[in-house]
Amino acid sequence: MPVHYAGVACEMDAIMDISRRHNLLVIEDAAQGVMSSYKGRPLGSIGDLAAVSFHETKNVISGEGGALLVNNPRFAERAEIIREKGTNRSLFFRGQVDKYTWVDVGSSYLPGEIIAAFLWAQMEEVDAITRRRLSMWGTYHQWFAEAERAGKLRRPVVPGHCLHNAHMYYVLLPDLDARTAVIARLKALGVHSVFHYIPLHSAPAGRKYARAHGELPVTEEISDRLLRLPMWVGLEDRQTEVIQAVLSTV
Repeated sequence: MPVHYAGVACEMDAIMDISRRHNLLVIEDAAQGVMSSYKGRPLGSIGDLAAVSFHETKNVISGEGGALLVNNPRFAERAEIIREKGTNRSLFFRGQVDKYTWVDVGSSYLPGEIIAAFLWAQMEEVDAITRRRLSMWGTYHQWFAEAERAGKLRRPVVPGHCLHNAHMYYVLLPDLDARTAVIARLKALGVHSVFHYIPLHSAPAGRKYARAHGELPVTEEISDRLLRLPMWVGLEDRQTEVIQAVLSTV
């Protein structure tokens, strides 16, 4: 289950090769990946299945919601049944069965018409939204270049064969104290910044349901150092203020 963090693709050629050699399924977490691609292929189109998100924090939104992308035909019929609350209703309407009934697990996953209309309007503007986000991302990246050369922070890395969607801009600060200071400085300006995820292997649910192979010190260190900066369409007027606050603190 590769996670395309920040809309930047994982190395999908290597992942798909591993899956073929070991007869594994690949489910892409492309929640942050709308309008991103890997070697010309849209994220979410490479694995057997993929999920994308339209949550309010994403580039294209419906408030809540998402989509399941089914790339492997063997899963198409079951996905449709689960979507239809566990029934074969769609097969019935297509005349493929003479009655419909409950045949599997399922739930009520369908978005309402108002949510769907809101999302469609976003989709119609997705190119313009992506251009504005990429412009803001580029502004951050340019301004922080000198600080990176001075060893004060690290900027995101996007491989040349990956096209990203500017879903987020983050920096890696020297340590937890530096990150805490930057967050406090931005908060004083009325700017909300977040440090994102607690490592799953150290979370209560991760310890209960999953397992890690040995210690993960790099993951834990990065978690203490990563800071997400504001990134949303309309930020342009205050972006320089955010950048100066970061540079004056690190």
